[in-house]
Amino acid sequence: MNGIGEGIGAVVEGGLLARAVEPSRGEASEHAHAPTECLNCGAIVTGHYCGQCGQKAHVHRSLAAIGHDIMHGVLHLDGKLWETLPLLAFKPGKLTRRYVDGERAKFVSPMAMFLFSVFAMFAVFQIVGFSAPVDFGEGFIDGASSDSGAVFKTNIEEQITTLEKERDSLSKADPRRETIDAELKIIRKMIAPETGVEGSEANITGIDFLDKGIIAKWKANPSLMFYKLQANSYKFSWLLIPLSLPFVWVLFAWRRQFKAYDHAVFVTYSLAFMSLLFITMSIMSTIPGGEEWAALLFVIAAPLHLYKQLRHAYGLSRFSTLWRFGVLLVFINIVIALFLQSLLVLGAF
Repeated sequence: MNGIGEGIGAVVEGGLLARAVEPSRGEASEHAHAPTECLNCGAIVTGHYCGQCGQKAHVHRSLAAIGHDIMHGVLHLDGKLWETLPLLAFKPGKLTRRYVDGERAKFVSPMAMFLFSVFAMFAVFQIVGFSAPVDFGEGFIDGASSDSGAVFKTNIEEQITTLEKERDSLSKADPRRETIDAELKIIRKMIAPETGVEGSEANITGIDFLDKGIIAKWKANPSLMFYKLQANSYKFSWLLIPLSLPFVWVLFAWRRQFKAYDHAVFVTYSLAFMSLLFITMSIMSTIPGGEEWAALLFVIAAPLHLYKQLRHAYGLSRFSTLWRFGVLLVFINIVIALFLQSLLVLGAF
């Protein structure tokens, strides 16, 4: 039940954020409106909105109006959503190119679409139960070792005992003893802060920032760190955009007609579609036997969508699209690795 509540909250949060960055196109019909005085600034209003301050000519004073404003702010996005979604799903390249070329009033902006879809994705994950394990122990509040940390410590101690018994059973001339001693030295360094072994300062990498910061916190309370990793993954999902931009720019470095803005629109719409795809897959996986269909959908839809968007957004030939598509797949893995590393660092604070 807690996951459902968090999921609904994430949808509302994402919708409101998307609404905040989405410019208004005008939400009422174009029918004539009797001239009246604006209740906000006093100017004469001849349409549905004041030409001076932008306030609606007709002001509601009912609880139903508040409910309408909430739903409108979260889901409506000026009615552009229903014009944007079909193109985003089936003609992403044309959507990207048309938006870059100036057709913007009729479509949801890339950032608004990205915010809404990402928050909706993590909301659905919470509702259907796709989340990182966060079985907190006593260390959740005060940072002490949690239950999962105790299990980790016990497993390591058992491994040390097994290695020591094996070493003692060998003759002093056996070269295997040196190998075991080296393994024990590394393992004891891993749990030095918890066991009180001499030289208890962790020194796994030799870098204080990593050893005493990130690694120490993961060892002390892995459950909390998993939770922070999960929470940060959608709070900082926007990092995928600046991380991806340099790699997309490299693909078109000698094509000067394509600017950084073009690449930003391409990346943001692509990420928005992938979020919507993951939403569809997660819902399909809740149906008996749906996991296979969800996996098949991803294998087909993800690369096909990326190929179509790449080709039509930049007006490429099939050959130009194919080699860029292959390189882009490699770049995507690099971006994901950089993003995960960023989350690990952010989770240490």
